[in-house]
Amino acid sequence: MIHTLLRTIASHDTARRMHELAAGAPASAAVSLRLDLPAMTNDWLDNVPAGQNWWYRARPGRGEYRLGIGHALYVTSAGSNRFSALDAAFAGLAREWRRNGPALAFAGFAFADDNHAPLPNALLAIPAILLESVGGRCALTLSAPAGRIREALAEWPQWLTHPAATGTTAFAPAGPEQLVEQAWKARVTAALRNIAAGRIDKVVLSRCRHIEGDTLFSPSAILGTLTAQQPDSVIYAHGNGNQTFLGATPERLVLKCGQQIHVDALAGTAWPGSPALADDKNRHEQSLVVRAVVEALAPLCDGEPQIGLPAEHPAGRLWHWRSPVQARSRTSSSLFEFVRALHPTPAVGGFPGEAALQWLNAHKEQRHGWYSGGFGILTPEGDGEFSVALRSALIDGRHATLQAGAGIVAGSNPEQELAETEAKLGTLLAALEGAQPACAPGSRSA
Repeated sequence: MIHTLLRTIASHDTARRMHELAAGAPASAAVSLRLDLPAMTNDWLDNVPAGQNWWYRARPGRGEYRLGIGHALYVTSAGSNRFSALDAAFAGLAREWRRNGPALAFAGFAFADDNHAPLPNALLAIPAILLESVGGRCALTLSAPAGRIREALAEWPQWLTHPAATGTTAFAPAGPEQLVEQAWKARVTAALRNIAAGRIDKVVLSRCRHIEGDTLFSPSAILGTLTAQQPDSVIYAHGNGNQTFLGATPERLVLKCGQQIHVDALAGTAWPGSPALADDKNRHEQSLVVRAVVEALAPLCDGEPQIGLPAEHPAGRLWHWRSPVQARSRTSSSLFEFVRALHPTPAVGGFPGEAALQWLNAHKEQRHGWYSGGFGILTPEGDGEFSVALRSALIDGRHATLQAGAGIVAGSNPEQELAETEAKLGTLLAALEGAQPACAPGSRSA
């Protein structure tokens, strides 16, 4: 396939069509040329680049795989108005966007609006090279500012011919972290006291695990393992040339298709050996999410949101309660307005939302990369889908920071909540272990 891609980019017809699309456009306008490729199912992980920005989003169970390489155009934002700023910037890009067919932008953002490292707090980008395989149909989309087409045509082959290393990395299983675990259970107990006092109904606490490998971790190998292990999840990643943020999430934040809005109200967790998913604690936790989603949607939609029956939703070795919520948006409501209204859901923050966030700030909650923020794709027509960035790992060379959380409500048990975070961290550990050699002597865990 790499030879097909290189021939396509280097052809005179590709250059001619790009310049024709750009005719009369401002130099800063995005120009995108979509080209059909031979039909096949391709996860594109062999094409993840070295030393370049890239994006990945896959839904293996639906046969959807997308890899974006490089940035044709991008915008960043932070602070309390970050979603409004991205909304306005993307609307401006879309107005000038020249294209011969479907095109996409990627976006990601952190949980809190003041988290800046190591990724931008909120980032939206049109990839320079977009590789898609959807239901066996493959396409290549090339994008550049109208004023940089000649330079872009020379750059693109270099990015495709320098893929990232895909070797395996050895590391030792993490040992007991008794002091860290005791401190986390103490935070759970503190949260339960505030819940009992009526100050909050729910708060979500996260835990980290730091893994050190013998060699550089391979994001593409980890993603390949995740696609095999969790076909019903959204597998996602963003790399900036140094660090990579990746994971597998079961939770949709919002899908907008025209005026149709779809949201997942997802909470409650079960795993092999845990209490039943249908217990009172899990049902109560899930009901809080449903209530918050409906309240958030109401100002942006016509009519009452429709709530589907709750059902078990698989996520690798875990199961969650999921209630689908559907609504019809007002014509003036944009995708980013729904993101702003819904984030953070009680599944990642708590309930009531503002009180839970104040509690987390007061208790120094730390979330790395874009964990419990969002990751999505957008079209220039204003449609798109964002997922909640859960079950994540931040990869930095030989170091991996894994993060997962648990929702604390009345009836929560600190030991059981600790076990839930262990089960969630285990989904990423399983992916790292699946991408390492069978025998891993001489490595260590931090």
